[in-house]
Amino acid sequence: MIIFFDWADESGQDGLSDHTGIVQKVENGRVYTVEGNSGDSVRQNSYPVGYYEILGYGAPAY
Repeated sequence: MIIFFDWADESGQDGLSDHTGIVQKVENGRVYTVEGNSGDSVRQNSYPVGYYEILGYGAPAY
């Protein structure tokens, strides 16, 4: 599954996807991801399920 983020900047959020990641798992109210271009590297991150900068999720129709 893919996760889409709408990062807030000095103008706030614009409703457009600014960043994506790959969801590894959802557990205990947290979303665990692998993201590139995260601090100039590929890294694992986690966010609360209701994190305000999560725009949405998607899955390719293979």
